[in-house]
Amino acid sequence: MREAEIYVRGERAGILSKSDNGEYMFRYDDGYFADPSKPAVSLTLGKVQQEYRSPILFPFFFNMLSEGNNRIVQSRLLHIDENDHFEILLATARIDTIGAVTVIPLDI
Repeated sequence: MREAEIYVRGERAGILSKSDNGEYMFRYDDGYFADPSKPAVSLTLGKVQQEYRSPILFPFFFNMLSEGNNRIVQSRLLHIDENDHFEILLATARIDTIGAVTVIPLDI
């Protein structure tokens, strides 16, 4: 299983993980979820439920990835399969992202 911390404006909001069977899960941290003043990570991952599961990478996180030739270049430089969206996200969404969300890989 691979995991990453998800931050919104520098504050930890939850954990994104990919299980060994390929299922994705995003779970809001208890304190972040309980605080109504904290924004949702995205419109599609609203704070109406604490945990989300999906057989594919959530569209919000997928849209943080580069496209086309940029993705090919990134995957070659980082030695990551260009179709491994989760690994590319972990490698590229730590800094300099568009918007308030950053992704910090957790070493397991």
